[in-house]
Amino acid sequence: MTVDQISLLLQRVAGGDRSAFEALYAATAAKLSGVLTRILGNKAEVDDAMQEVFIRVWQRSAQFRPERGAGMSWLIAVARNHALDRLRARPERAGLRQEVARDEDGQDPLDRVADKAAGAEAGLIAQGEARRVVDCFDELENDRAAAIKGAYLQGLSYLDLAERHGVPLNTMRTWLRRGLLRLRECLDR
Repeated sequence: MTVDQISLLLQRVAGGDRSAFEALYAATAAKLSGVLTRILGNKAEVDDAMQEVFIRVWQRSAQFRPERGAGMSWLIAVARNHALDRLRARPERAGLRQEVARDEDGQDPLDRVADKAAGAEAGLIAQGEARRVVDCFDELENDRAAAIKGAYLQGLSYLDLAERHGVPLNTMRTWLRRGLLRLRECLDR
């Protein structure tokens, strides 16, 4: 079993260790920026959000509990929650946002997954894993897949999704729960 280095850094940051905070930033900034970019889409807003996320990490690192999960998972949750808060605060929130195009800039979306600094082998592995995720999404019904993408990639609420798909709120919750279970089963094969 490998030691979760991010968890160790978070524990040191909780003690006020600035060098651990710098190392944590260096190790996680690219991935967290990717999470924020996927949800927010706007580079300037992503830059602002990154700063705010790391301020939160510095202030709240003592809340991290390694027995509850990996350090990177906790950081991604902090970034995702912050991005969703920003989305909810946007003025256009009154209307549902448009579906994000899979290929809005002409680039294959799988190319965005790989960390260019990680090297060719790591990039190919990341692309392969991304392809597995896309293939598993293709096994879901179209409306279920769209609902999951709306919730976890666009930050739409259950209510927004229920309205978009014309189903009751509890039905949407069931769609998401069952869809995620099917994705997990597919990825575990």
